[in-house]
Amino acid sequence: MPTKRDYYDVLGVSREATDDEIKTAFRKLAFKYHPDHNREPEAEQKFKELNEAYEVLSDRDKRSAYDRFGRGGAEDIFRQQPFGADAFGGIGDIFDVFFGGAATAARQAPQRGRDLSHDIALTLYEAASGVEKEISVLRTEYCSLCHGTASAPGSQPTRCPGCGGTGQVRHVQQSIFGRFTNISTCPQCRGEGRIVTKPCQQCKGTGKEKQLRHIMVQIPAGVDNGSRLRLSGEGEAGARGGSPGDLYITIAVETHEFFKREGDDIHYELPINFAQAALGTEVEVPTLKDKARLKVPPGSQAGHVLRLKNMGIPHLNGRGRGDQFVIIKVVTPDSLTREQRRLLEELAKTFDSEGKDK
Repeated sequence: MPTKRDYYDVLGVSREATDDEIKTAFRKLAFKYHPDHNREPEAEQKFKELNEAYEVLSDRDKRSAYDRFGRGGAEDIFRQQPFGADAFGGIGDIFDVFFGGAATAARQAPQRGRDLSHDIALTLYEAASGVEKEISVLRTEYCSLCHGTASAPGSQPTRCPGCGGTGQVRHVQQSIFGRFTNISTCPQCRGEGRIVTKPCQQCKGTGKEKQLRHIMVQIPAGVDNGSRLRLSGEGEAGARGGSPGDLYITIAVETHEFFKREGDDIHYELPINFAQAALGTEVEVPTLKDKARLKVPPGSQAGHVLRLKNMGIPHLNGRGRGDQFVIIKVVTPDSLTREQRRLLEELAKTFDSEGKDK
């Protein structure tokens, strides 16, 4: 005969394992190798081995004898109590306590409603200043006639006769390993524990209906492309009295004609002619708020950057705002009058080949 494995190895725990660790290990492995769940040829033998190991290690006296004398030295103590599932109340009862009822309780518990999503497109100005938008959302709500009971007005759902309101049915089987309890969803009420005998005509007994709602959304200043806002409780209705879901708003900011956003800063390209660049000038530039006066210093080169402080995008949920950066773009004319050409030719004579004064 093959040598029997050490009980601690069977459960996969150390010799210093606590009672809770032993119980947890047994629950996990017993569920894995239970004959009703595992059809492999060796599963039944492994399940029997697990029961034997758990019977010994879960009992303080048996475990103490096993630790001191091993399997053979503790046989006398083992004979004093009958071995098998019934020795500790039936393995079926243990499975009932460990696994039974949990699924049904989850089915009958209040369930939160589904979240919804909606996209909103904004101009750059709206994103910078904040705006209120109205959106239309089609969502599932409790029926306005039966208020979610699914029953016609004046009637109430009745307790399911098939399961007595528990939502589950149990089948007890006796085997050589003890008594096993198989738990399944009640086919009559589908786990709800109640049956609607007089369905609501408006929602056809579902307890819910579709409604188109118009919702005002307050969008704060500073949102960016891809920003996400959450409207609590504006999603779909829950089940069995559960709270509604949330509505998530995703922001899409349209591209602007001449402003470019980088974070909370705004970039603007200012076209000037080479005379303005050489002599310097004062110009009016557009901003997100209004227009601003800007001094261009003499000798400004193409690509030179000037800064308008605090003229950018407000910081979202914070103080202050970004800046506006003005990038100088020197524009060369593609056509000249006769007088402009003459003047430029005279000017060109005053520069060397590198554009410097002679």
